[in-house]
Amino acid sequence: MKEDRPRVGIALGAGAARGLAHIGVLRILKENNIPIDYIAGTSMGALIGSLFAVGISPNMIEKLAANLSNSSWVDLTLPRKGLIAGERIEEMLRLLTKGCNIEETKIPLKLVATDIKNGERVVMDQGPLYKAIRASISIPGIFKPVEYLNRLLVDGALVDRVPASIVREMGADLVIAVDVNTFKPTIDIHNIFDILLQTFDIMERELVKYKKIDADILILPKVADIGAMQFSKVDEGVMAGEEACKKVLSKIKEKLGMEGLNEKL
Repeated sequence: MKEDRPRVGIALGAGAARGLAHIGVLRILKENNIPIDYIAGTSMGALIGSLFAVGISPNMIEKLAANLSNSSWVDLTLPRKGLIAGERIEEMLRLLTKGCNIEETKIPLKLVATDIKNGERVVMDQGPLYKAIRASISIPGIFKPVEYLNRLLVDGALVDRVPASIVREMGADLVIAVDVNTFKPTIDIHNIFDILLQTFDIMERELVKYKKIDADILILPKVADIGAMQFSKVDEGVMAGEEACKKVLSKIKEKLGMEGLNEKL
């Protein structure tokens, strides 16, 4: 590939369990030698993007997801500020990222959270990575908010579902965005988690109407059949990401001057 190629940034969006599709997208890009120079992530996109940015392969991320039980990260608490305390997942994230700071990742990274007090978007680009991920995934009402950077932070999807504009600001010439938000009106409501997550999905659906994703390549995995809390559907999510990425792969290669290379499909 030419050394003066466009710089590539990827924005991984929010979507709870549907965000498992990000693993498939990253796998196809990696297998086809598509360079990734910048990463920005929100919520589940922040989690998977961070693991990739510290050097964990998509294959290993998939294995981690497939072997993750609810008991390993769900620590229920008295619902004063959230149903899940988040201490277990925070410790797990600290171990997976080896306690590194955001500014130390192998690929430049920025994560998005929301200041629940004033509604501002908070872009995190320094400090403990595990703490920033924990803030970005903190769905209001489910996870307790995170006190970080002298703010009270919750899920970044409230203000920036797919942070494509951030990777462009980081210096990306070619912005690839992955949007996994799919509103499913026929979902069965069984418990408070379903209610809160469906409420969040409705809010995100309305946000889509007014905020265009600033991307050159938009990847839309078909994940409507994956419920927000169905983290057991790893195979389905990863496959959806792979299939969606393959559909735009030739366009990505064309923009990078890789048209003559054989696709590994």
